[in-house]
Amino acid sequence: MAMQKIAPEQWDKNPFEAIGKDWFLLTAGTEEAGWNTMTCSWGAVGVIWNKPTVTCYVRHSRHTLGFLAQQDTFTLSFFGAEYKKALAFCGSHSGRDCDKAAEAGLHPVAIDGGMSFAEAETVIVCKKRFAADMNIADLPEEIAANFYADNDTHRMYLGEILAIYRNA
Repeated sequence: MAMQKIAPEQWDKNPFEAIGKDWFLLTAGTEEAGWNTMTCSWGAVGVIWNKPTVTCYVRHSRHTLGFLAQQDTFTLSFFGAEYKKALAFCGSHSGRDCDKAAEAGLHPVAIDGGMSFAEAETVIVCKKRFAADMNIADLPEEIAANFYADNDTHRMYLGEILAIYRNA
């Protein structure tokens, strides 16, 4: 993976497209301790505590949640349109049941204490700074009914962006 490091403010992707339309893989864990990845289409990029940050949301039922709880580093990997099918696979299968990367045709690589994929166009390496569970009782009724009827809520993770890499 020939990656070039850029400053966070040099990331020129539209976050509404990159996150909501194109999706990304959130990956937690390490090569040595084990890891898992999952497809996300919810999140945010911004500044908090005077640091560049990302916010990600992971349902309690997801296998990746345990890896996020155990590690301080996680990555967001963004891909070209030709990998949409691979991301769809990673979002509809559990790492408990299969090797998602292998079955999706992705090649895992270690990067700055986390894991990503050789095929990624952009990788954001983050340090976990905060986590909080969503409380259904605090949500508007229509949100709770539309997204949490099964009570499988999200844990929100706030990550400080440590590095951004572009595939050169």
